[in-house]
Formats: sequence, C-alpha cells, structure tokens
Amino acid sequence: MRQTPQETPAPPGRETPPTTPSRAAALLAAARRWPARALGSAVAVLALVLGTLLALPTASQAAGSLPCDIYAAAGTPCVAAHSTVRALFSGYNGPLYQVTRASDGATADIGLLAQGGYADAEHQDTFCGGTTCRISKVYDQTSRHSDLLPGPAGGAGGVDRGADASEIAVHAGGHKVYGIWVSPGVGYRYTGAAPGVPVNGHAEGVYMVASGTHVGSDCCFDYGNAESTPYDTGNGHMDAVSIATTCYFSPCTGSGPWVEADMENGMFQGDNGSNTANLGNSSPYVTAVLKNDGQTTYAIKGGNSQSGGLSTWWSGGLPTRSGYRPMHQEGGIILGTGGDNSNRNMGTFFEGAMVAGYPTDAAESAVQANVVAAGYSGQTNVPNGPQGTVTGPGGKCVDVAADDTGVNGTGVQLWDCQTYAEDQHWSHNANGSLSTIGRCLDINGNGTANGTQVELWDCNGAGGQKFVQRADGSLFNPQSGRCLDSPDGATGNGTRLRIWDCNGSAAQRFTVNGGAPVAGPGGKCVDVASDDTGTNGSAVQLWDCQSWAVDQHWFHNANGSLGTLGRCLDINGNGTANGTQVELWDCNGAGGQVWNQRSDGTLFNPQSGRCLDSPSGATANGTRLQIWDCNASAAQQFALS
Repeated sequence: MRQTPQETPAPPGRETPPTTPSRAAALLAAARRWPARALGSAVAVLALVLGTLLALPTASQAAGSLPCDIYAAAGTPCVAAHSTVRALFSGYNGPLYQVTRASDGATADIGLLAQGGYADAEHQDTFCGGTTCRISKVYDQTSRHSDLLPGPAGGAGGVDRGADASEIAVHAGGHKVYGIWVSPGVGYRYTGAAPGVPVNGHAEGVYMVASGTHVGSDCCFDYGNAESTPYDTGNGHMDAVSIATTCYFSPCTGSGPWVEADMENGMFQGDNGSNTANLGNSSPYVTAVLKNDGQTTYAIKGGNSQSGGLSTWWSGGLPTRSGYRPMHQEGGIILGTGGDNSNRNMGTFFEGAMVAGYPTDAAESAVQANVVAAGYSGQTNVPNGPQGTVTGPGGKCVDVAADDTGVNGTGVQLWDCQTYAEDQHWSHNANGSLSTIGRCLDINGNGTANGTQVELWDCNGAGGQKFVQRADGSLFNPQSGRCLDSPDGATGNGTRLRIWDCNGSAAQRFTVNGGAPVAGPGGKCVDVASDDTGTNGSAVQLWDCQSWAVDQHWFHNANGSLGTLGRCLDINGNGTANGTQVELWDCNGAGGQVWNQRSDGTLFNPQSGRCLDSPSGATANGTRLQIWDCNASAAQQFALS
C-alpha cells in the first residue's frame, strides 16, 4: 500500500528539514545511530576507514562519518559539496536540490529524511506528480552557499538547461534517490570565483560519484574547479575531475571510460597527458578522485563505488606542457559541462565535493569506504522509472529531432534506439498523453486529417495529445479517429511520423514499453499493493494516481493480457464467479488474464463473461478490485491509455 507524506512548505533556511521523516525512518535512524566520536589526527582518519568499512547504510549517519567530516579531520576541509542523494556532512540538515515544475513553474526544495541522511525522494515524487520537473538548483552543503544553477552560454556551448529530475532513480542507504542525468545541453555552474575554492596554484582535491556506464567521448562531463566565466582562458585554468571515453592524448589503454583530469585544453589520464597505466573504470558507479598541489604534483584515482578501494592511476608530476606549472585555477565550479561551457557530453552525477589542500591517501580511502557503505544500487545507464521507449516499424524508436533539446514544434521521427537517449524515453500519462523532455507528443495544429505530422509541444490536454495503446499494437488518437503512422511503412532514420486511417499494418505498430496507467472509478488508478515489488498473489487495488509509480503502468499485450512488474492482472484461481478478486500473477495465457476494453468503458473478461469492478463503487485507496456482472456503472469504468 502506497503512503505519501503531506506536502510541506519549503524551509526558509538550511537548518530546518523540509519534511518530517516517516515514523519507520525515524525508528531506523534511532536504532542504527552510531555514537559520536571526537576526531583528531591521522589516527582518527584510519579509525574512520575501519568503521566505515564495517558500517551498514543508515537513514542518518554518525557524527564525523561522512565525506566532508573525513576530509576536515585530515586537515583538508570541503569548500564545496553537492549531491542529490545524501548529506555529505553529518550535521547537514538543509536542502539538497531544487526542482521546478513544468506545469506551473512552481519550485520545491528537496531535503533529507533525517539530519546527515538521504534525500526525501517522495517529496519530489508528490510535487512533480502528473507533470515533469527539472533540477533547477543544486545546493552547496558548506556554509559558503556556492549553489549550482544551469549555466550561461559560453565560448563553446549555448545556455544550459536543468536535468530532468526523475530521469534516473537509484537506491542508496536503502532509500529511493535521484541522480542528475546529464544529456547534451545539460550543465550547472557557479559563475565567478566561489568563496574558499583554491585559485592561482593553491592545492586542492575533488571527488565525485558518477556513472561508469552512461558516458560519452565528447566534451565535457566534469565536476570541479573551472574558469570564473564560461570561456577558455588558457592551460592550467581548470582543475576538474572527469569520467569519459575521451582519449585526448593517445595512446590509451582499452576503450575506457577513464577517470581523467580536465586542466583545460586537455583531458589528462596522468603524466603529460597519455598514460597507458590508466586502465579505466567501467562499473555502474565510479568514485573518481583528483588532487593537485598546484605547483608540481597531481594524482588521479578511481574505484567501484559499490565495493573495494581506489586504484591510483597516476601520482607524480604535473604536465610539463606550458601553463600547468604552476596552475592558474580561477575558482568557478562546474558540473556536467566544461570550463568554456562545452556541454556536448553525457553522464550521471550523484555526489561530489571540493576541498582546500592536498588530501591524504588515508582520507581518500576513508571517503571511498564511506561511499561503498552508502550502498548505491540500481542501473545507471538508462533512464528508468515508468518511462520507456516507444518502438515502432523496423524496430526503430520514436525519437525527437535535435538530440534531447526539443522545443515546441520539433519533429517526432523514427531513429535507431539508443539506451542513453533521454528523448526516446516516454511517459504514458493518465490522461493518455505521451511526454518526454518536458513536452508532449502532439498532432500539428491539433489536426485530424490524414497525413498530419506529429511534433513535440507543451502539454496542454488537447485532443491531439491523446494516444491510446491498443491490443493490435496501434497508438490510436480518439479525436481524429486515426492512428500514429510511418509513411508507407518507412523505417529509415529521420522518418517523420504522422496520423493516418487505422489499418493494422506494420506501419502502425508502436509499442509503449513503459506501459500506461489504467484510470478507474473516482479518478483513481489501478495499482499493485506493496509499492512496485508485486509478487504472485499481490492484491490489485485502487490508489491515487502517481505518475512515478512503476506498478501503475500497465502493458496491453497482443493476447489481451494487462501486465506490470513482469506479471499479469489475473482473476484469483482463474475464477468466474461474481465477487472473485483480482491479483497479480505470472503471465500464463489463462482465460482469467484476458481483458478487452469495450466502448462503454468497461474491461471485459470473456472467460467469465464479467467485468472488472470496484465493490459497491468504492473509490478509497486500497479498495480491492473484483469481477462482477457487467453493468456499465461508474464502478466499472476503467480506461486504458
């Protein structure tokens, strides 16, 4: 059963949590809270390594146990700290990031479940439900407030946009959390010299946790020190850590991705640029580490954020190329882009911090141990949640022209499926619309004529934005009475899609792989108990519609079954009697798993001759669904999207 907290106003400052933790979270935190301990010299740091290696993920962490506590204990305090996942100081209790809602422009701060704990993803889900949100600010957790905003246009890229806030959901500390999915055009920056960030050859360190599977070779997926304005001002004016498949200085070993140092005008794998000893890090989560004394020496390390320690890929002299001895850092901060706003690469960011001074190896090992103890899990290479691809003729995907940057009027087309393409992942919403990158699949001019092309447009609820997945594989637009179509069955990249008379041909077979909500009585949605973890026999019920809930997105299969979470809507015991309840069960082709949408709004089961029904027309959350004699009453109105 799905429970969501009441929305609370955003906090006025950073000392008050934006939401009250659930009772279960509070009990968990209390049960697992470690005793506070004083931290001193290197002995304390070594103790932290051992303690963190033995720790379990917790809702709130012990005093002194988080990355910025570890760095401070070693004499290299954090001067900037950013994460959408968790607190990086044990004493932090403020917002992690801000989201902006597409439907009305409203904003909400997403904070923590508990001090020193993990992000309150439920607050984001409820605030953004039924629409899309972008991450419009990433808060700095230090007292310097060097918050990151979508960056301005620069020497090598236009104005950045904020990341889709729900594009990548993973788990950390046993909690659902969101990362920052960076596509071309997404990037964040602190413009100017951030307070306390080292400049002009002073020593510094930086680490980040990022994806080793959602990476590219273009420039630049960076986090760290950059120019104070978004322009290339010369060698040595940056000092940011990067993970990419960029072999800037050949030869390189393998195909990457590699942890690299972006010190401007070069992605350095170590030494003077080329470093065949850098073998790369390709795990789903990578801890990427860079430190630089600003004068003669730098080091690059990488590790699996889910297990083990760090590998040192380089520890030695700074490049002898002009400009790097000494360094000339300017103190700007970038995330997901380059110093001159080169914003053409991709990646996924979860957490990171910048420190003043040259960190000790022991401190970096302790930070890695703490990252491992956070218990990151989940795929990082594809957008996830209820959105999914829409596959069409020739096995191609429904795609938006212009690579993840679609504006109103952008063409919708067929293209080779690309797992990382944000604009190929669509949400099928409860009102029947299909949305991606903040806009909806739309018929040009709300037209109804054969051959009218489709495009991307602001979601507005118009009839030209409703598409119903039908069992024959077509996507039907009720207003026009026509289906989504590829002209003459073309399958080439760039084929512009349109509407046409429904004919059941291969040109009109489009499968919504993310499923769609089934709207029921009282405006509720058909839902599986147990929050996205349904097993055989799980109750199927009514619940408030939640656009983020995977188990509210159902696939209407060609054999008439309705599936979610890898199982099918099933009549208990394959029964046929009035009042027999429905449940989730392994898909087996039985008659109790066949459901036909009828013109009167009912979902009809042919074997029993009865319809899906809410007992006595109840609409409360948790109402268990059943079959009953078909009567077309409000209790039997279930609309497939």
